[in-house]
Amino acid sequence: MTLRPIRKLAQPKRVNRVVKLLGLKVAIIVSGAGAVLAVPVVLVLGNTPAKSMVSTITGRAAAGSNVDAAEWAHGLALANPTPTPAASQPAATAAPRSPSIAATHAAPPPPPPPPASPAVPAFSHVFVIVMENHEYGSVIGSSAAPYINSLASSYGLATNYYGVSHPSLPNYLALTAGSTFGIASDCTTCYVNATNIADQVEASGRSWKAYMEDMPSPCFSGASAGNYAMKHDPFMYYNDIRNNAARCAAHVVPFSQFSGDMSSGQVPNFVWITPNMCNDMHDCAVATGDGWLRSVVPTITGSAAFRNGGVLFITFDEGSSNAGCCGDSWGGHVATLVISPRAIPGFRSGVAENHYGLLRTVEDALRLGHLNASGWSSNVPMREYFH
Repeated sequence: MTLRPIRKLAQPKRVNRVVKLLGLKVAIIVSGAGAVLAVPVVLVLGNTPAKSMVSTITGRAAAGSNVDAAEWAHGLALANPTPTPAASQPAATAAPRSPSIAATHAAPPPPPPPPASPAVPAFSHVFVIVMENHEYGSVIGSSAAPYINSLASSYGLATNYYGVSHPSLPNYLALTAGSTFGIASDCTTCYVNATNIADQVEASGRSWKAYMEDMPSPCFSGASAGNYAMKHDPFMYYNDIRNNAARCAAHVVPFSQFSGDMSSGQVPNFVWITPNMCNDMHDCAVATGDGWLRSVVPTITGSAAFRNGGVLFITFDEGSSNAGCCGDSWGGHVATLVISPRAIPGFRSGVAENHYGLLRTVEDALRLGHLNASGWSSNVPMREYFH
């Protein structure tokens, strides 16, 4: 009679043990799953999850959870795994850190900028002679021009130089004011109201004179006289010169005054020379113009004005072709000589150059501003010829 109640009392205890055992297994499974999830975190973030795992297990033990010694040991082992090659590979953590490590070093300094191009030297006296209507190849290397070629051998030669237009007059305007002003003929009544190189020179306190061979009188306003042609005299096209009689007569003069001014030492700072229609090769042979230059150039190169800070440019207004350069020049390939004590002997430049660039060179030599297209970046100053 007493065994039946005892058996009834034992049955709940057995149930309790089963429940407790199931709870323990669930706890172990949960702990194991947590540890498995913790392993990749440990591999990525280091020891921080291990501490969290230990704290979690410790907290559960302190709270009276059903954590036995086996669970504690198992969780602790998972939280602090023994290092293995897979977990300690440096590549997994070193690669992301390399940029930040490199960033701590100072960047190398940038390379220094290239040196600025040398400026055109300052000159006290500038001489310009304009010849006519011949392509580069008909003069340079020609047996008909021995003097010109001797100058090219002794001083500077522009081998890639171009007139800006056709016919003559637009080129003369480009050489003295940096524009053709839309003129496309040798008109003799198409006057221009524009600032020009003569204005610039005067404004700077310097002197200038234009010597015109066969001009019958100072400031002669006619279209032609003998071998003189107005179309080769740009200064008679500028209103502020031609309409000022006193100014014009003092500065635009017959070439016959040239030798007297040179011998007396009264040499203007800016000298322009236009030979007559024969001596400039327009109506006569290359040999004729070459002989004329032989008779005139030594007067310039032998002067104190030239030897002490002078430069002479000899160019041709246009060629017989439409060859060009620099975006706005198509007046033919012409020869241009750069003659100065400061010129590099025998120097030949292949830089693309034109009349606008020559005007710019004159302006730079006298430290003046740039007129119209002479200031364009495509029209470079001729500075490479000088020491």
